Amino acid sequence: MVEDITTLVTALGFPSYEIFLAVMILAIIVIGAIVVITIIRPVLGFFPYTYPNARVRARTGRLFNEKEFSEIVESQNVEEVKNYLRGVPDYAKYIDTYPLEKALDSQLAETYDLIARITPDDSKDSFKFLLKKWDIKNIKSIIIAKEAGLSQEQTVDLLVPFGELSNKLDSLIDTDSVEEVLNALEGTEYPKIVEDALPIYKETGLLLPLEASMDKYLLENLLKTSATPEDENTTLLHNYIGTMVDVANIKIILRAKADNIKYEDIEPYMVSDGYEIREWKLKELMEAEDVSGVISGLEGTDYAPMLSDAMSEFNETGSMATFEKLLDSYVVKTAKTISLKNQFGIGPMIGFLSRKETEVKNLKIIARGKREAGFSPSMIKEMLV
Repeated sequence: MVEDITTLVTALGFPSYEIFLAVMILAIIVIGAIVVITIIRPVLGFFPYTYPNARVRARTGRLFNEKEFSEIVESQNVEEVKNYLRGVPDYAKYIDTYPLEKALDSQLAETYDLIARITPDDSKDSFKFLLKKWDIKNIKSIIIAKEAGLSQEQTVDLLVPFGELSNKLDSLIDTDSVEEVLNALEGTEYPKIVEDALPIYKETGLLLPLEASMDKYLLENLLKTSATPEDENTTLLHNYIGTMVDVANIKIILRAKADNIKYEDIEPYMVSDGYEIREWKLKELMEAEDVSGVISGLEGTDYAPMLSDAMSEFNETGSMATFEKLLDSYVVKTAKTISLKNQFGIGPMIGFLSRKETEVKNLKIIARGKREAGFSPSMIKEMLV
């Protein structure tokens, strides 16, 4: 028997049984290591998200459910809405300090800040860059206030006390014109961002080019922060940001077609290479004849069916509201899908941030409905995202 084994080992090219045994043991160790790495690697990818997700899940449990939203919608007036929110710790600390919309935005900005601080390193750049959303919102609010001739007190009520520019807000408010606001931003990245749009504003008086330039900067660079996905977490983050880019582009194109704005006038504000809509498709959509042509051009994407179903309502009303609500809901749906698919990684963070954004957006809709005459609770419910 021993001689047979020795003969077999020799036939396989091994000079001795001991060497053959050593090679076999080494092979078993290597295979075992590969199996262990294969099993452990996904776990290691999820491990950094354990603590952040515990904090996120605790806050997710505090989001309003459908029953609570129904109770808020049934409020008699804005003061009752505020009283309801005074009973919610996340909002209570802002409600009596700021006007309602500013209080809601401040709580949302605090949430963005929390996510940026606790997110693991592989996705931190994206969530940190998202904080620039509040700088851009504040700049846009200030230039709109200047154009509208609002007082300093009225302007302050529009601003959210978050972002890198929070310590410069007073000096920006003290300016007398849109151009002075941009001059006061010298030393930040924002004058460079709007330099091409500024001559258009001077010529036409339209703020849209300035606002669109800043929106493009945010989305374009947000896309870059996730441009080289390394694992499932960063891939899903990139897909989510890409979907946000798609939706922003579609909204601009649809509105441009409805308002008969030319291709060359909107092209500078497009962000290339979203999730489903690549640069060539973007060009094709911008060259479409009208709104119907844009939606036909989306054939083959997830956006086409829902927008096609809304065409009849658009033809009756001429309003973009239905399209925009559907697109916003699609971003929320995408976040929910990711949160369910990736429950131990980045999914809960994306899902929570999206749901929080939606909660604040719906609270603002309710507040506006309570301020304006003629909006019944059922009408307000129809407007919610």
